[in-house]
Amino acid sequence: MAPDPLSLPAIHASHVGIWIADASGRVQRVGRGEAIAAVAATPHVLLGATLTGDRLGYPELSGLDLLELFAFLFPARFAVPTPAGIAAAMGIAPPDSEADVAAFLPRAAAAMLDRAGDAAWPEREGAWHGLQALSRQRWPWAPLLQPRISAPERSERWLFARLPEWEEAAPRPQPRQVTVNPDDVTARLDRLTGDGAERRAGQRDYARAATAIFEPRERRDRPQMLVAEAGTGIGKTLGYLAPAKQWIDQSGGSVCVSTYTKALQRQLARETERLYPDARTHREKVVVRKGRENYLCLLNLEDALQGGFSGRAAVLAQLVARWAAYTRDGDMVGGDLPGWLPALFRRNGTTALTDRRGECIYAGCPHFRKCFIERSTRSAAQADIVIANHALTMVQAARPRDGGAPATRLIFDEGHHLWDAADSMFAAALTGQEAIEIRRWVLGPEGKSRGRRRGLAARLADVASYDEAGDKAIQAAIEAAGQLPGDGWLARIAENAPWGAIERLLVAARGQVYARGADPKNADSGYGLETELADPGPDLVAAAADASDAIEALLRPLMALGKRLDALVDDPPDWLDGQARARVDGARASLGTRIDTLGAWLSLLGRVGGPADPDFVDWLAVDRFDGREYDIGLHRHWLDPARPVADIVYAPAQGVLVTSATLRSGAQAGNDAGSGWSDADIRTGARHIDGGVRHFAVPSPFDYARQAEVLIVTDIARGDLPALAGAYSRLIEASGGGALGLFSAIRRLRIVHARIADRLARAGLPLYAQHVDPLDTGTLVDIFRADPHASLLGTDALRDGVDVPGESLRLVVMEGVPWPRPTILHAARRAAQGGGAYDDGVIRARIGQAFGRLIRRADDFGQFVMLSPSFPSRLLSAFPAGTPIRRLPLDEVVNHVAAANGEQRKRAFAAFSRS
Repeated sequence: MAPDPLSLPAIHASHVGIWIADASGRVQRVGRGEAIAAVAATPHVLLGATLTGDRLGYPELSGLDLLELFAFLFPARFAVPTPAGIAAAMGIAPPDSEADVAAFLPRAAAAMLDRAGDAAWPEREGAWHGLQALSRQRWPWAPLLQPRISAPERSERWLFARLPEWEEAAPRPQPRQVTVNPDDVTARLDRLTGDGAERRAGQRDYARAATAIFEPRERRDRPQMLVAEAGTGIGKTLGYLAPAKQWIDQSGGSVCVSTYTKALQRQLARETERLYPDARTHREKVVVRKGRENYLCLLNLEDALQGGFSGRAAVLAQLVARWAAYTRDGDMVGGDLPGWLPALFRRNGTTALTDRRGECIYAGCPHFRKCFIERSTRSAAQADIVIANHALTMVQAARPRDGGAPATRLIFDEGHHLWDAADSMFAAALTGQEAIEIRRWVLGPEGKSRGRRRGLAARLADVASYDEAGDKAIQAAIEAAGQLPGDGWLARIAENAPWGAIERLLVAARGQVYARGADPKNADSGYGLETELADPGPDLVAAAADASDAIEALLRPLMALGKRLDALVDDPPDWLDGQARARVDGARASLGTRIDTLGAWLSLLGRVGGPADPDFVDWLAVDRFDGREYDIGLHRHWLDPARPVADIVYAPAQGVLVTSATLRSGAQAGNDAGSGWSDADIRTGARHIDGGVRHFAVPSPFDYARQAEVLIVTDIARGDLPALAGAYSRLIEASGGGALGLFSAIRRLRIVHARIADRLARAGLPLYAQHVDPLDTGTLVDIFRADPHASLLGTDALRDGVDVPGESLRLVVMEGVPWPRPTILHAARRAAQGGGAYDDGVIRARIGQAFGRLIRRADDFGQFVMLSPSFPSRLLSAFPAGTPIRRLPLDEVVNHVAAANGEQRKRAFAAFSRS
């Protein structure tokens, strides 16, 4: 029996309207001014203060937020942050309409509070201590929880006492040299897919082909490499996991599976549960690895709990502490911390709770033995399967001192993103923001800087005390770092009053960008400006020479310190105990990263006034957002970023698989227009491997001629924003929701959303949008997936890796052809790799990825609408062979979508009736 609703007022605001329920449960629709006055006078129960505040136009809204209560009561559990999602999580009936939500909220709150009084509540431990701290912060829910949560009879473990310690283990032995039988792989695949599953020939062929990367390597620096394209629906994840698990069992080795996004890492982790059905075994054998900036830092959390945070941030710290005691791995970004929790705090402090600036003191930390990051590193070294992202996999290969996983076999899923990941990883940027970070790393906090950041002297105090040479190097580095930009550098440069050699360089760079790169048509548009680093002016040449001297003055003592630390580890003195050794090892890792960065800066500065390096593209840039400058500097990217991938990442491995549904420029596997492998070999770096690269392709099993339709709208003029908004609105109404709208510019997305959100809401069709709604992308996708009437607008992050099978995604609308931005870097690569053909390959891949969101299951049906009357026929090969393609006016496209929506609902009802 459900508990009685709380006798508290509640508010619900949406694009449809605003409703308030009084303490007796009576609901009335109110205007915005009346609603703001009510919530300002009395705390109301609400669901998501930030989103509700946006709907009200009252950003400082606070009250009894159900999501905060859920996060306290059920840490490390997830619920979709909507009324229906909360109802499902609590096992109660959801509201029938928007007008019923306000009355539903006190009912949901009562159901949650009732769980706190349940003796079987699994997250009871630590709740009383956390509640006392939240009471001191005047958390609105505290008075309602206190009667339900009594003090523990015995002392209970709380947070730091509750967390287990990691243990050191012997290094994993090298894998045995074995030969994997493809027949054994096929048999294992059949077991993984289940006895009752349909045997898919394409998946079997793919799994047998993937076996090739587990063959013994014949020659050093030449891995067994397979570039494989598997069309959507093949089941490529199990297709490569089956041979991977067979090889692991036979060889005792480990495999690194790398993908592009955190969401895809999460999906891969779920798939590996088939390999290790036992939850405890799965935790030991499969580890998800991310960069250290993703994990909760326990020392930062302790500082926050002890007064480092105040006000609303202190409430967030306490809720994160509750989560930390129950989390699986401490992953705050894409892990089991609900993505909506930080968004509840507009000026949230989650970034201050992670190690984003290399401030870790390693063994000097009192929580070192319980550190989530250290535990993840050690767990990965012992795991059978490490699931990483492309960036981290490249970092570990480029900087093995940072503790890379010992995998000899690498599998790159979503391999079409390798080029972009490598482009970021192997680039160099000497900018004000990058320089100030190194200054802070060396000097520590300055002036009014807050936090517990420590400079080199504090992190290596014992080295400075006992080792004279090390102390001299530290002091020289501190003196040299004073030449790097400090607080207020942007204002000084704007006023042409630089301080120090690097700031003088940035002034000269800014001047040259505005002199040469500012197009009169867009100089004041708010976007960044850039110009080639060619024929530099005398001011820039002179400033670059002075900057080089300043950087060398910092690099020399850092290199001397690095050598000194190496010597201490090789021949440890008496004072170097275990904790000091761990601190030194940590310092060596972070020191090496900074030395690499400074070396790259010197190389880049050598280009100023010197000869161009044909392997690189160099330019100057002023980065701006909404007309405001936020960074200035010099940039260097590889012309072909896949080359360092081949040299640094592939070459040391024994076997490498690069796979995706869209590797070739034809985008979808099986499309004859993309049957050649040259584009795939360029973008994956396979062309730089000396022989032995194999290729494999298997088409999608989906019947695109029956399941999909491409509709190209012929009468929406480019740049006509009212017409664009009208098209989106009519299409979403015709489909009854279930639409994913993709934009290439945030500004146009915001304009379209503002024009159509209210209209769609009145039709019962919720609309959410990236860069508009104060929710993270993962949460927006979760909401979209859970509601077949909802639609979602977004940019590039939603074009790739969004897996929404079924009726919730039945329409994809692109605002136009996703042309590449005409940057200096793009122009150089375009000239080097085929001109227009290079552009077409990039565009086809983007369209192919967007189309790939549409059909995820054999019973899916969907339509892809392109709002571009001038869509070139040569790009039609981006779509799978056999897909019907029609060019029609908007009215006819809307009719097609409405008709298909009716037929789809009939099929869905028939399938439901049969089940």
